[in-house]
Formats: sequence, C-alpha cells, structure tokens
Amino acid sequence: MILIGTSGYSYKDWIGPFYPKEAKQGDFLIHYSQEFNAVEINFTYYRLPTSRIFERMVEKSGGTVSFVVKTHQEMTHERQCPNQIFKDFKNALRPLQEAGVLLCLLAQFPYSFKKDPAGIDYLDHLHKQLSPLEIIVEFRNNCWIKEDTFDFLRQRGMGYCCVDEPPLEGLMPPKTFCTSNTAYVRFHGRNKEKWWEHKSSAERYDYLYQEKELQEWTPRIKALSKQAERTLIFFNNHPDAKAVQNAKQMKKLLA
Repeated sequence: MILIGTSGYSYKDWIGPFYPKEAKQGDFLIHYSQEFNAVEINFTYYRLPTSRIFERMVEKSGGTVSFVVKTHQEMTHERQCPNQIFKDFKNALRPLQEAGVLLCLLAQFPYSFKKDPAGIDYLDHLHKQLSPLEIIVEFRNNCWIKEDTFDFLRQRGMGYCCVDEPPLEGLMPPKTFCTSNTAYVRFHGRNKEKWWEHKSSAERYDYLYQEKELQEWTPRIKALSKQAERTLIFFNNHPDAKAVQNAKQMKKLLA
C-alpha cells in the first residue's frame, strides 16, 4: 500500500492554485480529501493538540484521509519534555485512533541533534514515552547514517524517514532504508540557496520538482514498498501549492 499526500494542508496561498477561490480555511480539509487520502499534520509541532481538533478533522475528511501527526518541538528540539506532555499528546490522538485513521507519528529532529550517547538515550526515551504508537524518525544530520542506527530503530520498531533535500554538506543523502512496518519518504525540495539563509522558513521549501527528479525516486519507492506493509510519501515543498503539484505527479508515476 502506497499513500501519497502533503506535509500540512492549511495554507492560505493554496487558494487559487489548489483550493477554490471562495474556499474558507475551515473547509480546506474537505477539499483536500477529494484529492489525497493521507496527510501530515504539522501544527502539532508548534502547539499541543486537543482531541476536539482531531474529532473535527475526522468529520471534515469523512474518514477517508489517514493522518501522520508530527510530534511537538519540546519532544525533538528542546528535549526537556515533561512526562505529562507526552501523556496529553497521546490522549489527544484518541479520535484518530478510534476512527482507524492514525498512521504513525513523525519525530523530526534538528541538524544539531547528533549521534552520541545522549542522542541514543533520548531516542530510547522518546520510544518508551510514546509507545505503543509507531514513531518515524527524521534526522537532519548525516552523522546518523550508520548501520547501528538502523539496528537500533529496527529493534524498537521505529521507522526511518528517507528524505530528498538539498545536496549540502552535512545534510541527509537521498538514500532509502526501511526499519519498521512503514517505509517513509519526505520531499523537502532542493533549494540549497535558501536552506540555511532565509527570512522565513517557507523559503527553504520553495522548490518545484521537475518530473525527471521525481522519476529518480520511483524505483526506490517501489523497492521500499516491497520491504514494508505500507509506504508513505509526503511533499513538504508547500509554498504556492508546489507540494500539491508534485504529489499529483508522483501519484501518476506510481500508478
């Protein structure tokens, strides 16, 4: 099973390129669900969700969209997260679980998160706090590309997030690995000029993939899909709905 979607869906600059001009922000998910059957929820990185928010999402999508929920920044970037926040976060997910539409959690770590004893210990702590939910781990620093990293993830049933991002020194290479029942790929764009230097974070992801660039990934994705029960593909190049355009292209390439 291969599911394709975008990283987030509630972007006002998608009105026109994707959403109807008269669309209200509260109805974006209704329109989104007519095109895609999976989505990453990323507002949860900035603020803790409530169960009511997810109840409304299930209602808006009619149960036809499956969700990946991004973990809160205290869990990945600050890494001083009280146990109660983990509990509240998990409790908020219950509407998605009860509706059978929660796929997994995405834990995206910053470039500063290094592979050392403290980093390994924290990954183990994160797993214990969020268990039994499946966690997909996205590293930003290529020091994690080691066989013992993959062994660590496999032993705990944690997934590895494969990425496509600018070919800059220190960043993750476009290599594919599968360490759990879920194979996972995120497309961030290849805007190397704006990756480190930008006025807003959106500039970093302002990149439209050409079809030949997506074709590079089709054999890799097909190979991944043979190793996992499900393969999830998300496009994070969201400015001006570029993610939508590329997700649609990928759907055709993998049809």
